[in-house]
Amino acid sequence: MTPPTRKLRWGVLGYARIARESVIPAIRQAGNSEFHALASRDEAKLNEARLRFPGLARTYLGYEDLLRDPEVDAVYIPLPNALHREWTIKAAEHGKHVLCEKPLALSAAECREMIDACAAHRVVLMEAFMYRYTDRTRQVIGVLRSGALGEIKYLSSTFRFPLGNPASIKWKPELGGGSLYDVGCYPVNFAGLVADEIARAAVGTVRPESVVAESVPLGGVDVIFSAVMKYSSGLVAAIGSGFNAHRRVFSEIVGTQGVLEIPETFFGGAGALTLTAGEERREIPVAASDRYLLEVEDFADAVLNGRRPQLDLAESLRNAEVTDQLFDALPSRS
Repeated sequence: MTPPTRKLRWGVLGYARIARESVIPAIRQAGNSEFHALASRDEAKLNEARLRFPGLARTYLGYEDLLRDPEVDAVYIPLPNALHREWTIKAAEHGKHVLCEKPLALSAAECREMIDACAAHRVVLMEAFMYRYTDRTRQVIGVLRSGALGEIKYLSSTFRFPLGNPASIKWKPELGGGSLYDVGCYPVNFAGLVADEIARAAVGTVRPESVVAESVPLGGVDVIFSAVMKYSSGLVAAIGSGFNAHRRVFSEIVGTQGVLEIPETFFGGAGALTLTAGEERREIPVAASDRYLLEVEDFADAVLNGRRPQLDLAESLRNAEVTDQLFDALPSRS
């Protein structure tokens, strides 16, 4: 990563938990970034932020006011999913680069609008899949490229947890709630990563040729989502997400010569992968990774040095297209 000649000045649209607990601290820690401004529609939250993050230059009661700040180079958007399109496009129109929380959009059509707007205004856009910056993900890719698993035939990936807060925006359909959008997007992205590696294709180019899906609806959102996707290579991928069962974050990749087990697939803590090949079973150590810091540093470096960030928009568009395909495959929609 190129040493910065200046720092990227960030504005944050919304004081969501992920912003205050993870991304703002990462921006403050990154050597190539500066936490310059925060916008919230709640004065109490702004007061809290001023105390929590001393040195914060500016706070705004409106998102538009922050976008008009000429000293803001880029914005981080942790707003509810249904607001991603609107505020990404508005940020682009104000010349701000955008790091937007996953899922980037609620549909492929929205995703294309956002990509086109950012291209038209020559700003960088990236979807914030922080797990792609972990040593765990790097080790998985390394095993796939080593050929140790043989020909990949099957993968499963799940991300579920019990959502006990009845006031959570994750329960609100009008805000883009539901388990597939919230945590199911991780297994969708992971399946795409593996499918691209199998095909040795450009990122974001491999899509499932067929899918079957089921969900349990509650209050207008999916409380549990399960799907099986088949690819032209012969790969079958089973993915799952949910809010109504014990926490489970786990994936496995199965090939003709071995199996790779990936506990805590989307997290950055230290641990191990387990590789079974024939009768041999061994652990592959995984180092702890500050995934949010690495994500912020990569995005800022990409902006400051005129390059693409690590996560390509072709992947984000593929994520949105596959999510559309999964929702369309539900029996109630077919």
